[in-house]
Amino acid sequence: MSTRTDNDNTRYAHLWQGSPYPHRWVLWDTADDILVFDRDANGLVDIDDERVRQEVVRRMREAGVPESDDYPGRPCS
Repeated sequence: MSTRTDNDNTRYAHLWQGSPYPHRWVLWDTADDILVFDRDANGLVDIDDERVRQEVVRRMREAGVPESDDYPGRPCS
C-alpha cells in the first residue's frame, strides 16, 4: 500500500478504535455497497477514495464493528 493511502487511513482511525458509545459505528450492507454509518450523527461517513474506503471497512471488520442489512439509524424527524 502506498504512503498516501496509509496517511489517508489515519484520518479515519477513530472508526475502528474503541468508542465511549457502544455500536456507534455500523457497517451498513446495502444492496449495492457496504457503507460506514455513524449512529451518533445519524448519517453516513463520507470516504471519497474507494481504496481508502475498502481499507477502512476491512479494519472496522477486523475490530469487530457490527454489520447490518437494515438501516442502522434513527428515523428522520
